[in-house]
Amino acid sequence: LAVAQQLTRAGHEVTVLERADRIGGLLRYGIPEFKMEKRHIDRRLEQMEAEGTEFRTNAAVGSTVDMEVLRASHDAIVLACGATQWRDLPIPGRELNGIHQAMEFLPWGNKQALGEVETPPINVAGKHVVILGGGDTGADCLGTSIRQGAASITQLEIMPRPTEERPAGQPWPTYPMIYRVSSAHEENDNRVFAVSTEEFLGDENGNLRAIKIVETEFKDGKFVPVAGSEKEIKCDFVFMAMGFTGPEKSPLLTQLEVELDDRGMIKRDKNFQSTEEGVFVAGDAGRGQSLIVWAIAEGRSTAAEVDRYLTGRTQLPVPIAPTDRPLMV
Repeated sequence: LAVAQQLTRAGHEVTVLERADRIGGLLRYGIPEFKMEKRHIDRRLEQMEAEGTEFRTNAAVGSTVDMEVLRASHDAIVLACGATQWRDLPIPGRELNGIHQAMEFLPWGNKQALGEVETPPINVAGKHVVILGGGDTGADCLGTSIRQGAASITQLEIMPRPTEERPAGQPWPTYPMIYRVSSAHEENDNRVFAVSTEEFLGDENGNLRAIKIVETEFKDGKFVPVAGSEKEIKCDFVFMAMGFTGPEKSPLLTQLEVELDDRGMIKRDKNFQSTEEGVFVAGDAGRGQSLIVWAIAEGRSTAAEVDRYLTGRTQLPVPIAPTDRPLMV
């Protein structure tokens, strides 16, 4: 959206293709309504449409949208498809009913909050919930589960509990690994640190009934289980919020024949251009899983490079370069 707005304002004809049924990506379907009201997205989309940006939903490039036609009818393509390839947990019991990825759960929570559905397919009302992962996505699952009326919610994190003060080895401006309390945790904080999930346990009908966890210690560069610390946690649902590993390996990337870097992200040069002429990359697809503000900044920078590529010059701002990465440990 940041790319599209800038390029439209620079005078180009811009079309945004979205495979979902509504525009907004993770802003629409990932971030819960209680953290960011969708009216803010809708207001911006109305503004962009009035400026001339065209939007097409249910447009899956590489399947419902033909790649050859797309390339032949456009002078440049920007890949802003995110890093949505989620991490899984292939342990015994993974096939049981009730185990879902966070991004299988959160979109339905948003639809429910907006009144688009009354009872979503994944509904934890009156159920016991375990969330695997202690980051922002896990907190989003927590807040959504609270609003659906879960009977209990436990959030598990393999890392030990961080300190509340900045560690000496993480001076400013390094992003500090400190103990944080989100708005969802202020409502219900039942986090358990330094534990690992060993097995999903089911009943005779193939439904999840509990998980088996074990305490962990970090030794010699890896997490090792603490002998005798195993226990079970009763649960009807598990939501996995363990991060993402890069863009999905979809027909879109295969047909464009873009190269990936050693992290699995779409390779790009200093001008945000991929290994294919006229194909640019912005946001998580090239940077890796990160924050919305980085995506917006990259989108604006990419727009400037696309404008320069098409016209030979640009007056659009370039907030950051592809090598500008947040200082995180």
